[in-house]
Amino acid sequence: MEKEFVKLPENELDLKRLIQTFNTTLETIEKRLSRLEKMDSIEHRVEVNQIDLSDIKDSLQRIEESHNNELQHVNRRLDSHLVKIAKLEEELIISIKK
Repeated sequence: MEKEFVKLPENELDLKRLIQTFNTTLETIEKRLSRLEKMDSIEHRVEVNQIDLSDIKDSLQRIEESHNNELQHVNRRLDSHLVKIAKLEEELIISIKK
């Protein structure tokens, strides 16, 4: 039994070392987790930004399509007015020559 009591201080030292090693390991794990949380946050922001950008792109395409339709309508109206003006000019020239 005396031998066991003599070993107690050695065991205590071993326990202290184990606790220190455990603390060091815990600190390392906490640091890694912190970095992972930051990465998750960055990835989340990137995903949100990608969604925002794709929404903006879709909106711009819809606006472009609607404006394109409006421009086509305006172009058709201008063409018809130009045809009318050309016909009137032709009629004026014909009437002046008579």
